[in-house]
Amino acid sequence: MLSTAAVTSPADLLIFRDVRLFDPAHGTDEVGDLVIEQGVITRAGKNAAAELIQAERAQVIAGDGRWLLPAFVDLHAHLREPGYEYKEDITSGLQAAAAGGYAHVCVMPNTRPVNDTRAVTEMMLRRAAEIGGPRLHPIGAITVGQAGKQLTEMAELKEAGIVAVSDDGVCVTSSAVMRKALEYSKNFDLLVIQHAEDHELTAGADMHEGAVSAQLGLRGWPRIAEDVIVARDVLLAEYVKARYHVAHISTHGALRIVREAKSRGIQVTCEVTPHHLLLTDKALLGYDTACKVNPPLRESEDVDALREALSDGTIDAIATDHAPHSSLEKDCEFSAASPGLIGLELAFPLMLGLVRDRHFTLARLVEALSTRPARVIGLAPPSLKPGSPANVTLVDPQTRFVVDSNFLKSKSRNTPFLRKELTGRVLMTVAQGAVAHHLR
Repeated sequence: MLSTAAVTSPADLLIFRDVRLFDPAHGTDEVGDLVIEQGVITRAGKNAAAELIQAERAQVIAGDGRWLLPAFVDLHAHLREPGYEYKEDITSGLQAAAAGGYAHVCVMPNTRPVNDTRAVTEMMLRRAAEIGGPRLHPIGAITVGQAGKQLTEMAELKEAGIVAVSDDGVCVTSSAVMRKALEYSKNFDLLVIQHAEDHELTAGADMHEGAVSAQLGLRGWPRIAEDVIVARDVLLAEYVKARYHVAHISTHGALRIVREAKSRGIQVTCEVTPHHLLLTDKALLGYDTACKVNPPLRESEDVDALREALSDGTIDAIATDHAPHSSLEKDCEFSAASPGLIGLELAFPLMLGLVRDRHFTLARLVEALSTRPARVIGLAPPSLKPGSPANVTLVDPQTRFVVDSNFLKSKSRNTPFLRKELTGRVLMTVAQGAVAHHLR
């Protein structure tokens, strides 16, 4: 049976021997060695570890066709602490992140209480520091209580440690409030992340509006509910010259707006989730609550547009929108089920399948999982370069495995990919210089 082990102290001498070193941001693609000493990459390249292999203190990981990549950065996850620890907590969430190859996880503020104060931000960071492993980066709320009215004290939140602001799960629908948020956040170099949804257009909706919703007799959620918010916000971002990011983009119309905005030099970025790249609204034909997500799964033309936009770089990042729910929220009538699915542990193998099917390149996948999300949020991108902090992920691209709930680190099991066979597995994650995950 496979088992996992974690080490919380920096690696004294860790050697990856004869692995494929793949770091497209620095033009690296070769079979060679990588050496980590005291949590820092000290050597990389062909035979770079030759004279260190016999050192008594060395832990050597053999290549055997494996790849070593810059560790991943998730712009969008829900770890549920404080308030909903029965679904997930910071401990289990960071363990899931490590198992998925992540060294950095940005966590959304829709906890209870909402992360709209210094106290909540500092609590999150303190808990994460006690646990070790992937670094947690809190995202603060845009408005107090995510109520969409009064701006939070962004200066205080930034001082406490947030990396961005968002009311994720709730759209900032007021144009006046959004303008003020963009103006205010610019003073502190904080990214504004929008959950783009006109709630008046989606009231009572359960899924995407289309032929499938009509067939199932469920109220539909039109694309335009996302598109109109993105269009308005792009104009506001251009007007105040602020940074703006679209969370979990899902429609071809919103993509068109973002692509045009980028062509005019507006500071707009966006992310896409694995499930929006893989599934359409037809996945709901059996009323599968595991496929109920927000924004909803769209149609094939949207999926095709998302894949193309990821390939050409219009979409900056792949973000999991890891949203754990217990069986209480999912094993119920479809309309009563909570939207969301878990994604931290399965993102890489799911996306590697799209690389194999030639929807985008491996280089683009690594960029979207690591380099670009780090730059979007203002972090130093993980790298295989000597002198860099050790944030690396070892994967076996050929390993086949069945998604088994016994091996998931998350507390929750809400994924439509449970019991599916996937190819490509994260074997080890080194985060902040320490081994955070090792699949043996």
